[in-house]
Amino acid sequence: MKSISIDIESFSSVSLQRSGVYRYAESPDFEVLLFGYSADGGEVQVVDLANGERIPPVVLAALEDNTVTKWAFNANFERVCLSRYLGYPTGEYLNPESWRCSMIWSAYMGLPLSLVGAGAVLGLEKQKLTEGKDLIKYFCQPCAPTKANGGRVRNLPEHAPDKAYVCEQNQVWPEKPVLRQGHL
Repeated sequence: MKSISIDIESFSSVSLQRSGVYRYAESPDFEVLLFGYSADGGEVQVVDLANGERIPPVVLAALEDNTVTKWAFNANFERVCLSRYLGYPTGEYLNPESWRCSMIWSAYMGLPLSLVGAGAVLGLEKQKLTEGKDLIKYFCQPCAPTKANGGRVRNLPEHAPDKAYVCEQNQVWPEKPVLRQGHL
């Protein structure tokens, strides 16, 4: 494997927007839920970690192999979160030298800094679906405790099996077009 394009979906009760990726990933309830990847421009694979699937050993090895180029849109987020997933101690992270950030390349080329905006300008065949964004918000962010939801603060697949099924079938995986193309 020479390169791998990566996208993850994760959960943390710490607000990413308010606290940044480091505090987000250090939260005791931080969890990587979905791990999407394309190795050497091949088919996109999605590993449903929330339902017990495991990242293949060859992919795990590639994450720590500095000769394998890792691509991600906002690569620092993936790098820090995957460092936590791999069990790195707080303050230690995957080496950034082999990581490439499609968002930074987009900025360098004068494209929008959002994946949706860059995809629209580049004419990608599929854009982030509203349904996909809603599902990611549903599973990846805390929810307000209410009587209707039994006072829970997090939505799990068993709370909405129909929504979980759509995620599991990769029908709304938002970065699939970018992963297939390798990078911008």
